[in-house]
Amino acid sequence: MTDAVLPWVTVAFAVSMLLCLYRLWVGPSLPDRVLALDTLYVNTMALLVLIGLWIQNAVYFEAALMIAMLGFISTVALSRYLAQGKVVS
Repeated sequence: MTDAVLPWVTVAFAVSMLLCLYRLWVGPSLPDRVLALDTLYVNTMALLVLIGLWIQNAVYFEAALMIAMLGFISTVALSRYLAQGKVVS
């Protein structure tokens, strides 16, 4: 069952990433672009986990964990910069 579903879900996440890239490129305002970037890294994590399940390799899970940590830190830093005009007080 999993072997039949994983290719379809992987394609769906790839299409979702393309839509996030479009919103990141065209976005009407800066907060829209920040949200698109945040959604893009979450979709990247999910895509890596799906590929790891499909190929049955644990390296992809570790890569997804690294993207999660870097994505969280970058989202917090970018949000703080937009709110206060500086990242570090």
